[in-house]
Amino acid sequence: MRITVNYPLRSGRLVLRTALDWDRDLDPIEATATTFTFEVPIDGPTLALKPCVRDGATLHWSKGPDYVLTAHEPSRALWPYFFDPPHGHVSDVLQVSYDGVTRRVRVYHPPGYAENTLRSFPVLYMQDGQNLFFPDEAFAGNEWQVDETMDRLDQMNAIRKAVVVGIAPNDRHREYTLPGYADYGRFLVHKLKPLVDQHLRTRPENEYTAVMGSSLGGVAALHLAWQYPHVFARVACMSSTFGHQDDLFHRVATEPKKPILVYLDSGWPKDNYDATNAMRDLLVSRGFRLGEDLVQFSFPEGRHHEGSWAGRLHLPFQFFFGRAWLAQRGQD
Repeated sequence: MRITVNYPLRSGRLVLRTALDWDRDLDPIEATATTFTFEVPIDGPTLALKPCVRDGATLHWSKGPDYVLTAHEPSRALWPYFFDPPHGHVSDVLQVSYDGVTRRVRVYHPPGYAENTLRSFPVLYMQDGQNLFFPDEAFAGNEWQVDETMDRLDQMNAIRKAVVVGIAPNDRHREYTLPGYADYGRFLVHKLKPLVDQHLRTRPENEYTAVMGSSLGGVAALHLAWQYPHVFARVACMSSTFGHQDDLFHRVATEPKKPILVYLDSGWPKDNYDATNAMRDLLVSRGFRLGEDLVQFSFPEGRHHEGSWAGRLHLPFQFFFGRAWLAQRGQD
């Protein structure tokens, strides 16, 4: 298998150590200052390995668990890091103003973001940003554990890393329903996303930009993707109050199908279960295909609660950023 390791090496040599012989350095067959190409045989179904920096007698192993390759991958690109902490970082609160309104924003940077400057990242914009990262900010102290979930999926090699932008509303009922979500959408599209793309290493294309929310936040998320599919081509709606104070059923039924991926879920019996099923069936009637550009899950006894959303958060993350899903869609 051909493996490409991308790293801004400043001193020493970049080598591989593999489970074939953890004590032997494997040198690249091609190398530049930032790209190192290896040919590695795989005798079984999988092979564990780690990039290392050999600096004289010192060997620096890449942070985090082993990379595990499967025998049927044609190639793999890696972006290791060696000195940063093995977990992501959540920014301080940022105040972002647009059209006379200021909103509070926090940004999750994935592990290795600061050290391996060669990599650019997809971005997930999440509503109810006050509930995502810290219990002292979250409703009743119940946070979504977004950073912990992202870190764990990265440790599992289950996803490609992403930046997460959490936006706290000033008045969630107004901003996440009709007609207020029109102004909120303009804030994201014309102010926040350009600001994020300017200051962070992002992949700004719509296929690398997702939006997500729960309850009314899920309604706002679907509005954003349906209104701006050229900006947000992935959307996750958890326990969403479709039909409460929005025009989404009408728009989905009457407007052309949008080129987006949609994740829906809900608990049962009292978690907007019927409204979610109705939106699923409407999307299918408009040409969306279950298992391809539409995924839906129902959770017995699932509650309309931050703890339930935290527990199933990994599913939309894997749908958007999972290695197998991305490979199926032809994304790198």
